[in-house]
This record gives sequence, C-alpha cells and structure tokens, in this order.
Amino acid sequence: MNLKSRNSHTVALDRRYMTPNAGRHTPSTFSIIAWDARNGDLGVAVESKFIAVGALVPWARAKVGAIATQAWANVSYGPDGLKMLEEGLSASETLQQLLAHDPRPERRQVAVLDAKGAVAVHTGSECMEWAGHVTGAGYSCQGNILASSNVVESMARAYEETSGDLVEKLLEALSAGQSAGGDRRGQQSAALLIVRDKGGYEGLTDKYVDLRVDDHGRPIEEFKRIFRMYDMTMLSREDPKHLLTIDHNIAAVLQMDLKKLGMYDGSITGTLDDPTKKALREFINVNNFENKMRDDGRIWKSIVDYIDDLARKA
Repeated sequence: MNLKSRNSHTVALDRRYMTPNAGRHTPSTFSIIAWDARNGDLGVAVESKFIAVGALVPWARAKVGAIATQAWANVSYGPDGLKMLEEGLSASETLQQLLAHDPRPERRQVAVLDAKGAVAVHTGSECMEWAGHVTGAGYSCQGNILASSNVVESMARAYEETSGDLVEKLLEALSAGQSAGGDRRGQQSAALLIVRDKGGYEGLTDKYVDLRVDDHGRPIEEFKRIFRMYDMTMLSREDPKHLLTIDHNIAAVLQMDLKKLGMYDGSITGTLDDPTKKALREFINVNNFENKMRDDGRIWKSIVDYIDDLARKA
C-alpha cells in the first residue's frame, strides 16, 4: 500500500510524539473505523492495554457515522460527534467542532467517519509515541503508545487485502495490528461495534455486532472465541455452501458426540431417526442456536464442528 502525505486526502500516514505526562491513565490503544460501501455498515474495532476499552473508545450509529476517541480520551466526542453528524455536519466539520470546544485537543486522538465513508482524523501532539494514523477509502487506522508505525500500516494493509464482510475485515485488521507489535505496553481488552439499520436483535436496534473482552491476557484470541458463539447465535452469516446432508457418517458422529454430552441415549446407528432428531433439537435449543435449526435432513457445518469440539473436551 502506498502511503502518501496527509495533504493528499487519499491515504495518509501521520505521526505524533510523546510529551511529559501525556497519556497517563488513558485508553491508549489502536483502533480502526470503517464503512462498508456495499451495505452501509459502520464499525469500530479496538484493542488496548487498558481495562474495558470497549466502554470508552467505540461509538457508532446506523446511517449516521462512527467515532473512535482515544489517547487521553474525551468520551464526550462520541455522543456529541454523532449528534453533529446526524444534524448534517461532515466528518471534517464534526472533527473541527469537537476540537474547537476542547481545552486540551493535543491530548486527544480521534477518528470520525460519516455515513458516506468520509474520514477525518486527529492525532494530538501530546499523544505518547508512537502515535499516528493511516487513512484510506472509507476507513482509518489509528493508535498511540504503539510499538511502531508498522502497527497502523499493517492494519491498513490487512483491511484492504481481506475479502468478506466488515466483520472479517475489521477482525483481520485488529489481528494484524497486534502481530505488528500493537500497544507497546501489552494487551488487556478488545471490542467490536458494528451498526446496521435494524440490524440488532429482532430488528429493534442498530447494533449488528456489539461485543467486548474487558480483561484478558490475549484479548483478540478470546474475542474471536466469543464472536464465534455470537455469530452462530445471532447473525446467520454462514455461507449456504457449508450446509451438510446428514448422511450415515455425519449421523453417526452426531450420535456419538451427543451421547458423550449426555443428550442421546440411543444406539450408534448412523441414521437420522427420531431419537437423534430429538437430541439434536434439544442441543440446539439449550445453546440458543434456533436460527440454525433445520428440518430438511441437512445441518450447518458450524453446528457439527461445535458439537464435536464440546464432545472432545467432555
């Protein structure tokens, strides 16, 4: 990826360095905000050596925009900035207004993204090194107290090179940032917030994905484990090509695994008989996977793999 000057308004790499006492007791971190031009999804992914970073840094509202506020974070930038965007201000105008009304703007790092993919970013001169950001079409990667500029550069490359939906692109960018050194103090928490109009539970909110790992030695890995469960329960993102016909072999595996889990007491026949269907239905209901329930003799590969993983650990 070609990194150009910040005045190019295309892809920019910006650096800021440390000043005394800046950044103490702050959510110094690395994050990415992005817009999916295909469906309008807006998202923020973040990781930090800071407790519960997801409670402070990411803000987003469907059809409005997304904001990441960090370093010596001014958390009012989140709700105030979203209100400005909703009232029609552009990303750059919103950023200018936020900074203009802040008595200590040079302590802040903030990225603003509007609902059309326009990005505006500020890394204050009092942010602790390494601090800076990379911007591209419809996204921005930023961080402070980082191992090096390679953190945000690696995030940008991963985001641009990853296929799939916004979830996949943001998680790959976050992983790439950590692999490049991440927060130079270590790891502690991570979060992902993606908004979509009526994308929440039963279509009643815009929170398509809203997950956090607040305190963990390897938060990104733990986040991916939790997200796997969330995805199976809530999102139904699985490709139909992953549907499997329950043939003799799969039926036998399901019977053996469900028996090991104490949910099937029949014989291992390798047939999808009524007792096997009942045990499978009970497992799906107990684990809140109702959106994965099928009555056509097929099963999602994710369910087979999940049952098998549990049985192996039992």
